[in-house]
Amino acid sequence: MKNVSALLLLVMGWAMAAESPFPGPRGEKLDLAAREDMWDKPAKGFLAEFTRVPRDQVVGFALYTQQDGVLKLTAQLYPLKPGEPREVRLEFQRDGAWREAARAPVLYPGWSAHFRIAPWDGTKNVPYRVRHGESAMFEGLIRRDPSDKAVIVVGSLSCDSNKDRGDRAETVEKLKRQNPDLLFFAGDQSYDHQEHTAAWLLWGRHFREIIKDRPVVTIPDDHDIGQGNVWGEGGIVADSSAGDSGGYFYPAEYIRMVDQCQTWHLPDPVDPKPISQGINVYFTRLRVGGVDFALIEDRKFKSGPKGKIPQMGPRPDHIRDPNYDPKSIDLPGLQLLGERQMVFLRQWGQDWTGARMKAVLSQTAFCGAVHMHGSKNNRLLADLDCNGWPQTQRKLALMELRRALACHLCGDQHLSVVVKHGIDAFRDGPFAFTNPAIVNSYYGRWWEPADAKAGPNSVPGSPLAWTGDYLDGFHNRITMIAYANPTFADIKVMAEKQRDPKAELGDGYGLICFNTQTGETTFECWPRYADLSKGDAAQYPGWPVKFRMEENDGRPVAGHLPELVVENATDPVVQVVAEKDGDILYTRRIRGQRFCPPVYAGGAYTVKVGRDRPDLWKAGGLRAVSSDRELRVTLPKK
Repeated sequence: MKNVSALLLLVMGWAMAAESPFPGPRGEKLDLAAREDMWDKPAKGFLAEFTRVPRDQVVGFALYTQQDGVLKLTAQLYPLKPGEPREVRLEFQRDGAWREAARAPVLYPGWSAHFRIAPWDGTKNVPYRVRHGESAMFEGLIRRDPSDKAVIVVGSLSCDSNKDRGDRAETVEKLKRQNPDLLFFAGDQSYDHQEHTAAWLLWGRHFREIIKDRPVVTIPDDHDIGQGNVWGEGGIVADSSAGDSGGYFYPAEYIRMVDQCQTWHLPDPVDPKPISQGINVYFTRLRVGGVDFALIEDRKFKSGPKGKIPQMGPRPDHIRDPNYDPKSIDLPGLQLLGERQMVFLRQWGQDWTGARMKAVLSQTAFCGAVHMHGSKNNRLLADLDCNGWPQTQRKLALMELRRALACHLCGDQHLSVVVKHGIDAFRDGPFAFTNPAIVNSYYGRWWEPADAKAGPNSVPGSPLAWTGDYLDGFHNRITMIAYANPTFADIKVMAEKQRDPKAELGDGYGLICFNTQTGETTFECWPRYADLSKGDAAQYPGWPVKFRMEENDGRPVAGHLPELVVENATDPVVQVVAEKDGDILYTRRIRGQRFCPPVYAGGAYTVKVGRDRPDLWKAGGLRAVSSDRELRVTLPKK
């Protein structure tokens, strides 16, 4: 009897281990290459073999950010065998000796472990290592915040195609030489829809030598959570993996696992309340060396098109009808970023603590800067997967960026472009840079106007034929500055050529240089196989693109208010508010102590000033003496 009971327990234990950690029929086949019961089955396929690493290599990689005295670090492990410890140790090297700082459980599903260390001194470089068992270890460096650097450099990447399982040495080696202060991976780190953990580990193997010693932002996009596209619609359940009905197709447990692996190491979310199904949010801010980044979630709150707007193409999200009215799809009640993120952007734009410049990071573009999708035989008028729709919500979001003089960085489109957005008129909005695909063999896109003509106000001297002012498929105003079309017209040919250094596939990465002293931003776009020794000539034609921070607000200036003179503070924050409706024109950190605030129409205005926030105007003790020519203020002491 005793032996029978033991056998029953053994069988029950095996059955429990064999169960999917993701409920329901949609969850049965998820993450098979990284499940607890994988060891009971033969390895079939690349990912299933890849995850069975030697036991001294089970710590795959680590990601971290640090801000405001808090270090957050995620350690990513390969699947553990039964009986192996489900705990990892974090050690720091100080004064030449390694000392254990914390331990964390390995969470399943996902095989990730998470550390939060506070207080943290962000002024020093500190070597770290994550250890498991006796011999498995991953080492890196927690970099000090580069607050004394004039130029903060960001590497911007996305779309790591699973059509190429080889390494990414050609990209990693260039990035090592360019030595960015921050790496931004904008999404689609995984294209193996039902195998996020294994594909995420493969992404980590590709980039572990560059991510190990600098802060990294990773945000998941549609393919990371197993969908062709995603309109999250606040967390509802989608009716198919196409996602066009709105919501998430796979169980919430899977979505939470993806978010946990990719975003837990980011600074704490500013508004952490989960959405429907208990799906978490991560939108937040990160400051690196005087540049303040808002990290937002394009997809999580956006309305799905299916059943809400007329279908005018082969799919609810693809419009081909040349006679369609763009206003017919810009309906009341449709969401883009959602109310919570709009509140965040408004507050973020007014808080310049520790910041001299600002930028917004997200998954995809606030326009449809693409004509052909998948192949050059598939021309679309509009693709509702981008943030050009719904147009009213797009406009409101861009107004918040403009108020903060923030540019926009994103990925997703598999076509690198630089545009200057128009909100009410051409070129009155911020600059935006969509990075190229890391490997462009999954879904090619092209910018090629149907009339093959340059737009008005084309870029003088550009080697590119189709720059200037255009209306996208939603009739949003955009000015095309630069684009990096593949030279091949068919995605199958592109897939065949992906390892050919001479093939011009439009893939690679972006590099963004923020000069916090001059306020100048430079967008660079580097092909996958670029030769850095050739300097800027090795970039895609049309790059680099340079502009001043102030150019993120392109409204024509109607006049200036009396000169503002701040007597006891250098580089204060200034805000201008229209008295007729309380509209904030802008909040910006000026350079120096004198500033003539521009305005864009006649009327009465309130000027607010403070060291880091304009609300210090109301804090008491601010003395203002006004005349027709000058507004002289004395800020209260710190």
